Amino acid sequence: MAEKLAPEKRHSFLHNGQKVFEWDQTLEEVNIYINLPPNVHSKQFYCKIQSTHVEVGIKGNPPYLNHHLTCPVKTDSSFWTLEDDIMHITLQKRDKGQTWASPIQGQGQLDPYTTDLEQKRLMLQRFQEENPGFDFSQAQFSGNCPDPRSFMGGIRLG
Repeated sequence: MAEKLAPEKRHSFLHNGQKVFEWDQTLEEVNIYINLPPNVHSKQFYCKIQSTHVEVGIKGNPPYLNHHLTCPVKTDSSFWTLEDDIMHITLQKRDKGQTWASPIQGQGQLDPYTTDLEQKRLMLQRFQEENPGFDFSQAQFSGNCPDPRSFMGGIRLG
């Protein structure tokens, strides 16, 4: 059931009409996907993840990304991998259930409608997690969607 509530598609972050990266999110993490340039050895790429900052690049060159994150992350459970010419960065949200409008602070924000859809999807993920065996994939909200972090006593940790 949970896979029915996974992100349907990735969001694209564009700068001057060029795709910088794609991203999606779950209750617990934000995933960033960067297409790697050809003909660069994998050992040349690097990614530094700090609680409120991410830096990505090729050693010996100016960073490709060097930005503050929208929200803080848990550095001990955030990581990056390279696979099939894509760098996949997994950022563990410090505040589970928080809806991010963009991974990068002040840039590429989702429009209010898309942000609302993300919040509704995360709320349904939360209901699914807290009520295993029930299928919330077809559930709909009428009116404003509550914040998944605080609705009905908040997210249960542990």
